Amino acid sequence: MNYYSLNQQSPITDFRNATILGQAPDGGLYFPETVPVLNREWIRNLKNISREAIAYEVIRPYVGDTIPEDKLRTIVQETIDFPIPLKKINDSIYSLELFHGPTLAFKDIGARFMSRCLGYFAREGSRRVTVLVATSGDTGGAVASGFHNVEGVDVVILYPSGKVSSVQEKQLTTFGDNIHALEVEGNFDDCQKMVKQVFTDKELTSKMFLTSANSINVARWLPQQFYYFFALQQWPFAEAPVFSVPSGNFGNICAGLMAWKSGLPVKHFIAACNANDVVVKFLETDHYTPQKAVPTISNAMDVGNPSNFIRILEIFNRQSGEMKKVLSANTTTDDRTKALIKEVYKKNHYLLDPHGAVGFDALDHYLQKYPNDKGIVLETAHPIKFLDVVEPLIGENIPIPAAIADTLNKEQKATVLKNEYSVLKSYLLKIANSNL
Repeated sequence: MNYYSLNQQSPITDFRNATILGQAPDGGLYFPETVPVLNREWIRNLKNISREAIAYEVIRPYVGDTIPEDKLRTIVQETIDFPIPLKKINDSIYSLELFHGPTLAFKDIGARFMSRCLGYFAREGSRRVTVLVATSGDTGGAVASGFHNVEGVDVVILYPSGKVSSVQEKQLTTFGDNIHALEVEGNFDDCQKMVKQVFTDKELTSKMFLTSANSINVARWLPQQFYYFFALQQWPFAEAPVFSVPSGNFGNICAGLMAWKSGLPVKHFIAACNANDVVVKFLETDHYTPQKAVPTISNAMDVGNPSNFIRILEIFNRQSGEMKKVLSANTTTDDRTKALIKEVYKKNHYLLDPHGAVGFDALDHYLQKYPNDKGIVLETAHPIKFLDVVEPLIGENIPIPAAIADTLNKEQKATVLKNEYSVLKSYLLKIANSNL
């Protein structure tokens, strides 16, 4: 499998180089030359196949011969080594719980897969790798956990000051060692812009072996297909489900669309958005206009210019009409999000986090229009990560999972950074010089 840049100005490359580079030299995102189509009989038999075998079969064509079969099977097994249950909320809506990994967020899947792939590739080379990541919340903690003390790798995480939850901040700032947390005086889009700028800076790229751990990286993005297959493996109905996906940078729903393109039966996808509704407006008008990110209580979705939307366009050959047959979008306010957390907890005894509540709202709206359908909300994070919001709404304390209890007592280690590229560059040059 080869990959090409969506900017069309860089040579095609394989999975190894696409992972190591993160972003193509021309600034574009990598996209596979073909989307593999899986055997229909194999898909119909998902309930009788192990999760490890499913994940391996899904990812194998994308990796090609860059990782030996036995090593890839081990990477896959370690990636999904925790439960991903599908739970009933009501007769029409189910929740796919993606928060049972080490950092209690869906991004554990992509981060664990990428860290193990990059660790394998780094051992093949002689240069130390520096991984850059911008986070609006959960990515930072997942990447920090996945890469902590991985030999030959430094990780630099940029997060917006005051715009991640207290638990999320603890998760990305308490590792130390090879993990460097930078608290940027700006929003997520500012962080993401600076990360992208690093990859076009010839001085830095000549002195550092750089890659990105955001969902722009194929090794972070593509394994997110796994849990869409796991959802269908547990789906109790004959009819294909509707998926409602809380969407910020749009890597998650883009991975779902890739799974669908490969043959996974899905009736429809809903991009569940908060006030950051640039894609909602695009689907209404066919005009894509990036906007300044608006802070909300579903902060991991506070993205005003989602990087992965261009990949979604590519899936549909830039034909918005074809896209709209499969994908719709919905916007939810903070007030509605809060009301739903309370309502669903009281009525259905199920506790949504703010992102899952946005997904629930989008699916509920859809099902009012199509009452015979049934759907799945991707619950992307454990409610404990947003205890400052959730606990006052339900009037109860959320039990603290063991996976996070120790983290909450650790000391934070972060460097405050001005929202200026020159300051970030100076910081990175210090890392480069220290590795000489």
